[in-house]
Amino acid sequence: MVIKYSAIDWKLIGAALFLSLIGILLIMSAQHYATSVFKQHYYLRQLLWLGIALFVFAVVIHLPLRLFDFSAYLLYGISIFLLILVLIIGTPRMGALRWFSFGSINFAPSDLAKIALLFALSRFFAYTKLPVVSKRRLAFSAFLTFIPVILILKQPDLGTSLVFFVILFALWFWSGLSVLYMLLILSPLVSLIMASHWLTWSLYFIFLLAYLFLLKPGFLFGFITVIANLAFGIITPFIWVRLADYQKLRILTFLDPGRDPRGAGYQIIQSKIAIGSGGIWGKGFLNASQTRLDFLPEPHTDFIFSVLGEEFGLWGSVLVLLLFCYLFYRAMRIATRCRSRFASMTVIGAMSVILFQFFVNIGMTLGFMPVTGLPLPFVSYGGTSLVLSWTLIALIVSADYHWQEY
Repeated sequence: MVIKYSAIDWKLIGAALFLSLIGILLIMSAQHYATSVFKQHYYLRQLLWLGIALFVFAVVIHLPLRLFDFSAYLLYGISIFLLILVLIIGTPRMGALRWFSFGSINFAPSDLAKIALLFALSRFFAYTKLPVVSKRRLAFSAFLTFIPVILILKQPDLGTSLVFFVILFALWFWSGLSVLYMLLILSPLVSLIMASHWLTWSLYFIFLLAYLFLLKPGFLFGFITVIANLAFGIITPFIWVRLADYQKLRILTFLDPGRDPRGAGYQIIQSKIAIGSGGIWGKGFLNASQTRLDFLPEPHTDFIFSVLGEEFGLWGSVLVLLLFCYLFYRAMRIATRCRSRFASMTVIGAMSVILFQFFVNIGMTLGFMPVTGLPLPFVSYGGTSLVLSWTLIALIVSADYHWQEY
């Protein structure tokens, strides 16, 4: 497809490219003092991946969105097949089966599954004639989401599985589902947390019943909500017992990092020290002492924002935050003016993935979120993550270019 390059949103592309280049500089700094030459050259590998990501970006913007519309369920089926296949022949790393390895290149099918689910849900919501609060509509879209989630939890990868629910809830909201109903759908998870103590759960349940009385969602919807909350509250102790020790430790450490300052809480504590020591202006490029002295674990991936805060201080951190805010602002404008419901849904879903990973990663480095392993889009080291981020930007740019099409 021939496109008019002057009509492309170069400002949006420029913001994403600036973030990617900042990421390469931070990766270079994070591994500059590494004892391994291979680690010192991580930034060169990321630069190569950026070239691949930009190539994928160029390919995607030249493909009509209608192609993804027509093939949405086929792509979804392929992604499910790959998620099953990786559990059988995937390369085990750190006790998980998440990647296919081709020499030095690792491919995570969960990243493809995010895009495939995005297309499948966008197509369903764009063409379904079912009412917004229809039980069949909610159930089918949830079914599409739960299949990849269950397979990813088998890997296991809890952090990535949450991204799929974010896509679902973002598209539920954009397709017209009231926030009040979405709160009811989320209520069993709140019950799961509140059930840690009988008093908090009892108070929460009274509040839930009052909320149902005022909202009046219908007998069946209300009945299912009450039963689900009761079930989740009752099974909380059993779920806690079945959690792996490291998962329990992550939750407890998130609530109180000081309970294990030399173990599970070490990452969060060192991350806060790194960001705080940067002050307003930072210590300067390649001068991050926490990173140089190897106090900060995984500085090139999970805690890349900590390196940014230490080296470039408050002003550098604010610059990155403003770049992300600009991406979100542009995406919302594009989604609002797209005449095609499929295109509009795709833009919202794509930005929800970037937005969620952005909030979780930065919240993790500041101690507001548990450590999940989700990368900071465009910035963290990782080839498939970078390609995924640029593919999502390509879909947004393509939707903007074809905004007048139905």
